[in-house]
Amino acid sequence: MIPSQTRPVEVVTIAESPPMYHPPLPLEVQLVDIDWEILTPEIMEQYLNDLESGSAPPTAYYSLTSKDYENLSMNMAELKRYLRDVLGIVEFYREYDDDKKESENSTKD
Repeated sequence: MIPSQTRPVEVVTIAESPPMYHPPLPLEVQLVDIDWEILTPEIMEQYLNDLESGSAPPTAYYSLTSKDYENLSMNMAELKRYLRDVLGIVEFYREYDDDKKESENSTKD
């Protein structure tokens, strides 16, 4: 049954943006030290002699040319630049949100 008298409903719209979510930054990079061993021809000759006599350590060696080492260095520098840029963007938005909150608080007072 519908009542014969109805009251008008007042609709109030409040335009307020939701707070910006700031996820915590990941842990800092924890790099592990690398032991570099440079195999010169003399050291390699000694290693091969030890290998033939059976006294060489069971070690696998990986090699890089000078150009590959330069590429590795450039890649690491590029990663550092990228991380610095991303952290700068995150910091910008955190400061932007803080400034926005401060200006909203000052206008409410």
